[in-house]
Amino acid sequence: MDQASEFVGDPAEGRVFTAGRAVRGPDVTMDGRLRLDALARYLQEAAEGDLADARWPLAYDWIVRKCAVRIAGFPRLGQRLQVRTFCSAVGPRWAERTTTLASGDGDLVQARAVWAAVAAGSGRPCPLGSEFYRVYGPSAGGRSVSVRLSHPRPAEPSAGDPWPLRVTDFDASGHVNNAIYWAAVEEAVAGLGWLPGSAEVEFHRPALPGCKPRLLRHAAPDQAWAWLLNGTSPLASAVLAR
Repeated sequence: MDQASEFVGDPAEGRVFTAGRAVRGPDVTMDGRLRLDALARYLQEAAEGDLADARWPLAYDWIVRKCAVRIAGFPRLGQRLQVRTFCSAVGPRWAERTTTLASGDGDLVQARAVWAAVAAGSGRPCPLGSEFYRVYGPSAGGRSVSVRLSHPRPAEPSAGDPWPLRVTDFDASGHVNNAIYWAAVEEAVAGLGWLPGSAEVEFHRPALPGCKPRLLRHAAPDQAWAWLLNGTSPLASAVLAR
């Protein structure tokens, strides 16, 4: 999980979008810790806020391919956060967004998510275009990122427990929203007895209406894996480390 092995600073030049938010009751566990699926929503809302603030034309849609998170400390119920986000690397048809959640005492969580640009309607990958590089290229500083997925498949892909989908899990794209996959990761965390200091989710294929996912988990003392499967095909995979 080297993608999020350490926190990175904001870029010396280029666009950085900043917003504030408070950790509210629907976003936390019973003991007041920010849940990972709520964190995923925070990241997505920060990205959407940045695009709106930049008056970015809706030339194409974005689909997240992977997201790695490093956690110095979990935000808590009632805590006020500063959320900072910027484009930290690019590829021909995808880009990496780095987002940091900070409190008055310093940075708590940092995520690096790779988003692929896809044409509206067809869903096919498409070039980022010159306007993207004009607006978001300077903060990337010439860094490139790969969209390649690296998680292994489970040894027993026919195992696992049912993970029923609800109509509220689907967003305007007709796919299950990426925060729902993080809810499955949160379910895996609940059985560990320890909290992760890092987590990475890779999105293999979209979960569409009619899918009947299963959640498969494997835990070791300092690391854990989770897969959401449709049949024997992975929808998403996650690795957690202390």
